[in-house]
Order: sequence, then C-alpha cells, then structure tokens
Amino acid sequence: MTRIFLTIAAVFALSLPLRAQTTTVMPDPGIEAVISQQMEAFKAEDFDRAFSFASPTIQGVFGSSERFRNMVVTGYPMVHHPQEVQFLELRSIGGQVWQKVLVKDAAGVYYALDYQMVQSPEGGWQINGVQLLKAEQLGA
Repeated sequence: MTRIFLTIAAVFALSLPLRAQTTTVMPDPGIEAVISQQMEAFKAEDFDRAFSFASPTIQGVFGSSERFRNMVVTGYPMVHHPQEVQFLELRSIGGQVWQKVLVKDAAGVYYALDYQMVQSPEGGWQINGVQLLKAEQLGA
C-alpha cells in the first residue's frame, strides 16, 4: 500500500510544471541604454539602427531591417512611438536576463513588456526578444 501511495505521489509531483528560479537583480544602465536607444531609433524611423540593437538570433530570424520594421509597426506599435518609458525590475529567470518595461503609447494606454537581453561577444547587451505581458504578470 505504501509503495502504491509513493508511486502516485511521485507521478503527481513529476506532472507539476517546473518553475524556473527567478531572482531580481540590480538595475543595469547598459541594458536600459540599449532599450532606450532602440526606441529612439524607432521614433526617428531609423530601422537600420534599431535593428542593430537586436541579437544575432533576432537578426537571423528577420533577415533585414525592413522585415524587422514591419514586425515592430504591426506587432509592437507601442514601442514604435512611445510617449513614456519606465524601466521596472530586472530579473534573472533560469539563467536568462529579463528587463520589464512599462510603455505608454500615443493614445495614453500603458503596456508592460519583457525584454530578454543577451550579452554580445564584445560584452555589450543586445535584445534577444520582447514579449507583451498579461495583466496578471504585472504584480509587484
């Protein structure tokens, strides 16, 4: 009987989703600068420069600054011409660095975004992806 209980308990435990360890880390001015510079390039319609802040992985996915421009304008219009940008917490999740950013768009609507950041071989930061967060992910 004990063996059956332990087997059921083990199966149940293994079926639970694994949670990556999340650690809040000190703000990094280099990360904030890269994201800010990319948004400034978007505002200036300089998509070649904006594309230069993307990691090699992202550059490979899109292939050109024109395709990147199309994705930003249609999928992330709030970063194309943001009215306000506020940097929230910087976190390490499962060994990956994520910068949470609050953006106010031209219509006054706020959006929370998570930027995955990676270090380039030269040591600087690059943007490796952006995801729009759901409301329940905005908790303090």
